[in-house]
Amino acid sequence: MDFRLSDEQRLLQEQVGRFIAGEYTPEKRRTYMKQADGFSRDNWRKLAELGLLGLPLPESAGGSAGSAIDVMVVMEQFGRSLVVEPYLGSVVLCGSILKQLGAADLLARLAAGDVLLAFAHGERQARYTLDDVETAARRDGDGFVLNGQKSVVLHGDSADALIISARTSGASRDRHGLSLFVVPRGAKGLTVRGSPTIDGLRSAEVALADVRVGADALLGPPDRAYPAIERAVDAAIAAVCAEAVGAMAVLIETTLDYLKTRQQFGAPIGRNQALQHRMVDVQIAYEQAKSMACLAAMTADSDDDTARRRAISAAKVQIGRSGKFIGQQAVQLHGGIAMTDEYKVGHYFKRLTMIGAQFGDTDHHLGLFAALAGMDAEAA
Repeated sequence: MDFRLSDEQRLLQEQVGRFIAGEYTPEKRRTYMKQADGFSRDNWRKLAELGLLGLPLPESAGGSAGSAIDVMVVMEQFGRSLVVEPYLGSVVLCGSILKQLGAADLLARLAAGDVLLAFAHGERQARYTLDDVETAARRDGDGFVLNGQKSVVLHGDSADALIISARTSGASRDRHGLSLFVVPRGAKGLTVRGSPTIDGLRSAEVALADVRVGADALLGPPDRAYPAIERAVDAAIAAVCAEAVGAMAVLIETTLDYLKTRQQFGAPIGRNQALQHRMVDVQIAYEQAKSMACLAAMTADSDDDTARRRAISAAKVQIGRSGKFIGQQAVQLHGGIAMTDEYKVGHYFKRLTMIGAQFGDTDHHLGLFAALAGMDAEAA
């Protein structure tokens, strides 16, 4: 496989890098996190002006029809500076759903930066199982009435509208019977309670008590939303894998610089052969993670569901392992300073820890990979 970026992708990488360099010093990031939304609305507007919000969206909606590899380029740069704007939840997750199920007006507004969306899907009992949905939507005249609860909705407290999954038929864990609805933030009966997460982002708990929506709130045909949900989550996993690679790269650079400058007994501690060996192991873990993140991005747009899901799960397993190992080594090689809030190493390790659990942890995806391999063997 050819993992080299095209000329256009290198230009995109440079463009995002310049934006990050100008807008994302550690001090500015702390300021953004203290704002009411947990991020900068000005930065969101600038991302729209740069065309990054429309990058993966269709040209008919004002987007660029970019690929998952283009998104990988952006997310890796975002990972290098721990960007807190809701690009993953609003553009990658919700954008993928809207592309698949058709919502031209919302897509255009999303690309222009005029609307923030959040995907409310996960529930307490479900853990990482995508088809475990108990939130119910029953027909009421020409519309629907929604009841249920959603947990850990990424940036749900700052969204203008939520894309909410609900069961319109079938039993819990039936893949058939899931539908998606666009619910405005101010809908009667909708309660959104936001809170910070350990990595500096924000999530929300969402409760729906007899929330009434019209027929136009339904995205796509009823009962058949599961394939769109699965594909959107695959795109999001590929994106966070790339983000993790960017965060790992900064941890390695920071740790190497510390080993070269920290003096002990009149010499840099980096001359210690045991520490050099540890950094070699760290670099190997990084290269493994980067290769798997590239593979995830290259297969995220595939229509072969089994091959795509296997590659995505394999990448998530390696990202989880490498992120944990590199974060631990960075903290240990720095010593106590790495755990202080003023130093950046701890913040990168926190984000890598969250990525390790987001959309399924290592054990979950290892099980999925094994199950999909078994499916292939049966088919053969």
